[in-house]
Amino acid sequence: MPFKVNKDRRHRIPRQRHRVTNWPAYEAGLRARGSLTVWFTEEAMEGWRAAPRTNRGGQRSYSDLAIATALTLRAVFHLALRQTAGLIASVLRLLGLDLPVPDHTTLSRRAETLEVPRARGGQAPVHLLVDSTGLRLCGPGEWLTEKHGTRRRWSWRKLHFATDADTGRIVASVLTGHDADDGGQVGLLLESVEGSVASFTADGAYDRDDVYAEVTACHPEAEVIVPPRSSAVPSASAETDPTARDQHLQTIAERGRMGWQRASGYNWRALVEADVSRWKRVIGDGLRSQMDGRQATEMVLAAEVLNRMLDLGRPEYVRTT
Repeated sequence: MPFKVNKDRRHRIPRQRHRVTNWPAYEAGLRARGSLTVWFTEEAMEGWRAAPRTNRGGQRSYSDLAIATALTLRAVFHLALRQTAGLIASVLRLLGLDLPVPDHTTLSRRAETLEVPRARGGQAPVHLLVDSTGLRLCGPGEWLTEKHGTRRRWSWRKLHFATDADTGRIVASVLTGHDADDGGQVGLLLESVEGSVASFTADGAYDRDDVYAEVTACHPEAEVIVPPRSSAVPSASAETDPTARDQHLQTIAERGRMGWQRASGYNWRALVEADVSRWKRVIGDGLRSQMDGRQATEMVLAAEVLNRMLDLGRPEYVRTT
C-alpha cells in the first residue's frame, strides 16, 4: 500500500492530531475498567449451582454461569486457575454469600465444553472490519530467545476476528493454527455475525476470489472493500460485466491507490488494527490454556471482556490538524 511504498518520505507529512470531546465521561469509563466493585444479583445467586440433570451421568455442582464468571475474572486479572479460585472464594467471603467455589481442576475441565454466548454487534446492517494476529502459546521467553538466538520452541495460534466499525465491538472470532490462511476463515466469521452485513473491509491478504464468493453468498448486498494486489489484472468480463474487484481496479487506475482508499472507505480499517493493539495490551499476547477447546473458550471470554470495557466508555474525538 502507499504508506509502505512512500515510507522514506512520510517524515515530511505532519501527523494527525485529534481532540477528545467527551473526556470526563471517557476518563470515568477508564477508571471503571479497574474497579473492584462486585455484586451478585438474585438471579446470579440462584443460578450459581447447576440444575439437576435428567439424563444419566454425575450431577454437576456448578452452572455455566459460575464457570464463565471465574474464567472471566481470570482473563481480566491475568491469574492462574488456583489463584482464580482463591479470588472467587475471597469475594464470596467478603460479600457473606454461602456459595461453593469451583476448584482449579473443575475450571480447567469445564472450560473445554463451556458454551459462551457470542458477541453481538450494533444496529444492522453491520460494517465489518476484519484482521488477524498471532497469540503466543508457549516458549522459552524473550530473554532466552535473545541469549541463545533461537525460536524453535515457540508455538503460536492465530486469532481471526471481525469488529463492528460503528461500535468497535468484536462480533466474530475464530482461533486457528499459525499456518492457517486468512481468507479461508471468512466463512466461519460471517456465520458468527448476526443480522445483515453492509460492508466487508480487510487488507490485501483477502484479495481472493473465494473471499468475494463467500461474502456474496452470505450477504449479497454487502460491499467488499479489499485492496487488489499490485499485480492484479481485470477479469475477462471487465468490459461488459465488471465485478466488484474490477471496479476497485478501475478506481485505482483513475485516482491512484490513495484516492481509492478515500473513495472506498478503506481507511476505516485502521480501527481494527487499534483493536488488535487493545487486545494485546489488555488481555495479553498469549494463551494460558493448552488444549484447543479451552483456548477457544478463553478467546471468546476475552472478546467479551473487551466489549464490556468498551461499553463503559468510548472516546469521541474530532480532528484538529
